[in-house]
Amino acid sequence: MTDLASDRRETAHLPGDGHMWVMVLGDLVIFGAYFVIFMVYRAMQPHEFLAAQQQLNINAGVLNTLVLLTSSWFVARSVLAARAGDHRRAIALTYLGGACGVLFLLIKAYEWTFEIRHGYTLASNTFFSFYYMLTGVHLFHVALGLLILGIVVRELRNPRRRRASMVESGATYWHMVDLLWIVIFGLLYVMR
Repeated sequence: MTDLASDRRETAHLPGDGHMWVMVLGDLVIFGAYFVIFMVYRAMQPHEFLAAQQQLNINAGVLNTLVLLTSSWFVARSVLAARAGDHRRAIALTYLGGACGVLFLLIKAYEWTFEIRHGYTLASNTFFSFYYMLTGVHLFHVALGLLILGIVVRELRNPRRRRASMVESGATYWHMVDLLWIVIFGLLYVMR
């Protein structure tokens, strides 16, 4: 029994690079502060926030949530393929995860265009200031995540650079982006 326990300790590790975890934890702290500030303002202006919130397209929010969850599933499968040495499959799955990320950006661009055309801009009220700030900063993170996924693909294509830790680091960041969206979706679209 002790041999099995020592084998588990040798194979158990924090996925990815420690520096990526520092970056992810830092982002989570910053977004956590944004979320707390949002909740304080929401508590001070509940009627204004509720009225403005009802102008959002819940279907677009749900669709974007499903798209990002699907992208995370592809990226998680990519990590498993890379660990198994199936680099071709890992590349294909990373591309699929990235394609879902691009689709997320397109849906959000459509949604922003729709909101702006109907007069809901950054200056409309406090809720929309938070809406555009939170979703805008998140969009930046999605774009950065797409860049990171591109680097993962580049690394997987080069037999001398292939490292499971690189794929794990990319996945760690991508899953953080997904987690942030789930909280943003809950705060902006669902919580009444």
